[in-house]
Amino acid sequence: MFAAEGVDEQVLQRLGLPLRSPDLNDWGQMVKQLEAAQGEVEIALVGKYVELHDAYLSVVEALRHGGIANGVNVKIRWVHSDDLDQASQQEVAQELAGVHGVIIPGGFGFRGIEGKINSIQWAREQQVPFFGICLGMQCAVIEFARNVACMAGAQSTEFKPETPFPVIDLLPEQGDVTDESGTMRLGLYPAVLAPEGLAFKAYNEEIIYERHRHRYELNNTYRNELTEAGLFLSGVSPDQTLVEIIELVDHPWFLGCQFHPEFKSRPNRPHPLFRDFIKAAVQHK
Repeated sequence: MFAAEGVDEQVLQRLGLPLRSPDLNDWGQMVKQLEAAQGEVEIALVGKYVELHDAYLSVVEALRHGGIANGVNVKIRWVHSDDLDQASQQEVAQELAGVHGVIIPGGFGFRGIEGKINSIQWAREQQVPFFGICLGMQCAVIEFARNVACMAGAQSTEFKPETPFPVIDLLPEQGDVTDESGTMRLGLYPAVLAPEGLAFKAYNEEIIYERHRHRYELNNTYRNELTEAGLFLSGVSPDQTLVEIIELVDHPWFLGCQFHPEFKSRPNRPHPLFRDFIKAAVQHK
């Protein structure tokens, strides 16, 4: 409407900016793909704020961007992690039956953590595509440590400081910081990708830059034990001190990242990890 009335031209003239015709080729191609989408994949989003869908708006939109890139519609199954805290694997299977992928987004606090871990165990054992973001990655490490690496009681010190296996912990240099904001890793950080990993296949780049917002990290003390048990550290910081991405090599698509890729996804430029996650879900279907 404003363009038809020449308002955009007036604004640009007042600001002394050049008037150019917008290049909508990419957007037009995306709209065609969206309109041509056929079929549907169902993704279980397991979180503790699922009654407020907007809490996960960026993640949901990024999933839909991945659907556009793969020519399918994405249906979200909202699963409250609290409901699965005490669930058996049979009960988890009933709750997640029929989904083509499981995603665990970020969050803070202990509530619902065991439900997330139970969901991850099901996805790992049933070979269902899994994507863990930030806390979702940390829960994946905890689940793997407990059920594969034989570290009974493994946990994050955020939730259980006295855990016998603190596989997720603050960095040593964070220990004396009392202001929580001072212990958070915020902003854009680089990661180096292993060429044989799913992450490298998605990005097709050796070094990536992604946005972070978290306090706890994979505890380097347990790196060797975890990798010997089969956890693949496919993305690390350039100085090798921080684990950014974890994968499982004996799984069709299982990936957790410490950062928030949803923030960089766009309808006509889907984030590579979301694109490939949905692709794996299509293949699983």
